[in-house]
Amino acid sequence: MTAAPAPPVPTGARSVTLRSGVYADSVKLMQVSRDVAARDGVTAVLVAMATPLNLELAAGMGLAPDGPAAPDQLLVAIGATDDDALADAVAAVDAALAARERGGTSAEASVARTIGAGLAELPPEASALAIVSTPGQYAVAEAADAIAAGRSVLVFSDGVPVEHEVALKQAARAAGVLVMGPDCGTAIVSGLALGFANVVRRGPVGLVAASGTGAQQVSCLLDMAGVGVSHVIGVGGRDLSAAVGGLATLDALAALDADPGTERVLLVSKPPAASVAAAVADAAGTLSVPVRSAALSPSAPDLTAAVEAVLADMGLDVPVWPSRPGPAEAAVPGSALKGLYSGGTLADEAMLLAAPVLGDVRSNIPLRPELDLGTDLSAPGHVVIDFGDDALTAGRAHPMIDPTLRLEAVDRLAASGEQAVLLMDVVLGHGADPDPAASLAAALGAARSRTQLPVVVALVGTDADPQGWSRQADALAAAGAAVFASNAVAVRYALDLLGAAR
Repeated sequence: MTAAPAPPVPTGARSVTLRSGVYADSVKLMQVSRDVAARDGVTAVLVAMATPLNLELAAGMGLAPDGPAAPDQLLVAIGATDDDALADAVAAVDAALAARERGGTSAEASVARTIGAGLAELPPEASALAIVSTPGQYAVAEAADAIAAGRSVLVFSDGVPVEHEVALKQAARAAGVLVMGPDCGTAIVSGLALGFANVVRRGPVGLVAASGTGAQQVSCLLDMAGVGVSHVIGVGGRDLSAAVGGLATLDALAALDADPGTERVLLVSKPPAASVAAAVADAAGTLSVPVRSAALSPSAPDLTAAVEAVLADMGLDVPVWPSRPGPAEAAVPGSALKGLYSGGTLADEAMLLAAPVLGDVRSNIPLRPELDLGTDLSAPGHVVIDFGDDALTAGRAHPMIDPTLRLEAVDRLAASGEQAVLLMDVVLGHGADPDPAASLAAALGAARSRTQLPVVVALVGTDADPQGWSRQADALAAAGAAVFASNAVAVRYALDLLGAAR
């Protein structure tokens, strides 16, 4: 992909302010931005925390602040056709933020505002799982309160220092509870979906997942095969790193081993540290429940193959994974693979499958340090970008909710003229965009009207999800995409379009 064009020169009226002492969830700020952008006379709007990425986006809109900004400040940047439209837009932002601050009715004012206060109101015998979704600098204290109260805790927040993660997990082990996270985006506990999770049937397979989208891919494929899950215990993307040492993974394996509803366990992860993987394998070998690894590595690059192995273990046939064929087309010889992913594990899987065939693949989460893309996320040749990486989600909604950055990347790819095959994931389920195909289909249609661009989509979800796998697949296929339920199958299809021998 090529670098973004130079910032436009703003026309009409503009207002760019930085507000201190104001914080709002990135999803709420995205909703405010969208609502205000739909008003008559508004030409551009960005209401977001003033992180470096969001400041760069504002600059690209011609709405950069005049002075220095800090990430804990709220950026309100608005462009409009005239002063009256601008004043109305500013007032609309103020009203939306004020409504958030009021937090509803006066009866709600007495609601506990910390984990500790909330748990203190429960009787000692009450069961509770605490969920923490505050900015990272505040998450540790809230999680520690839950552990001290003897409760397991899911830490959705990212930005928690690794040494604090280790301390929380050591405290949880001492207290006999679990810490899921930090940066745990997906979990299913006794059938209750938490964070980004899909609607899947209950069943005998438990997942321990140091990967959110990896867990979603595996649980959805199991569901499509008629096999359900007992629990999906997310442990956070760093748990299998050398720094954390698999603390939560080992505790989660023990918990599933003790669960009468779990007959088999799959361990799902991005490439783990070798020493930690070995220690986890040793521990798994002592359990009564069979444990199979779906941890990605150069020798095991395929989550779908891991699911198929579990089905074989259970004596079940492997189904034909659902798909929607794309138009009969092939890329021009010498074309590049361009992967625009929202899930880091799915992006890792794509690179592990593609690199042995294509050679080096540049990325913001590279397989080797020398293949790092750099801050502009631009390079000729084969590229896979994880738009869900922490560096790209600080102060803004995850791309599974807000597709803006990926849609802009599709537009830049089409404008660049580089011959390519476009490979993407679309992840459905609770918490995700209620209709991702709508905006993506429009962007793909616009891109394909400008250039030959074969499009391959890995669609992760089930028909029971709010978005509906089949409905989304049909819409994407109508826009010219080849759609697959398996990311691994999608990657191999893209390689075939490139004419790459495998």
